[in-house]
Amino acid sequence: MNDRPYIPENEIAAMMHKAGIRLSVHRIAILSYVGNSRLHPSVEEIYRHLAPEFPSLSRATVYNSLHVLVDKGLVREIEIEKDMMRYDMVSFPHAHFRCRECGRIIDVPMNLDTSALPHDYCVDSVDVYYKGLCSQCNHTDKPLTTNKDSNERS
Repeated sequence: MNDRPYIPENEIAAMMHKAGIRLSVHRIAILSYVGNSRLHPSVEEIYRHLAPEFPSLSRATVYNSLHVLVDKGLVREIEIEKDMMRYDMVSFPHAHFRCRECGRIIDVPMNLDTSALPHDYCVDSVDVYYKGLCSQCNHTDKPLTTNKDSNERS
């Protein structure tokens, strides 16, 4: 599912303009990196990646820019790891899978069927996180056991 098309900077700028965000070279670079990296980066990862190209960039600028992008609905915060906020461009409904071995986070298709909710509920956001071993780290041919499976064997 990580095969989203590349978003050119002129489209990034247009999205920001439409959302009412004041354009700056740093904000465009930050949103472009979040939207095109597929890595669900942390603030530190964004800073480390962009700092060589933008020597005047500071961590405070990254934090402040992400805060604006989240407030305007272009980026969402995801907290799959304790005390580690990561960022993802709001583009299409999806869940996330985090590999406990390599730490990679990938997008996973998700059906947003809210028909089971009472009719007067209004959903603002849905966060679904899977954790386990990705196909590259799962070096066995047998399926992973779930907690239920291991409890039944005890």
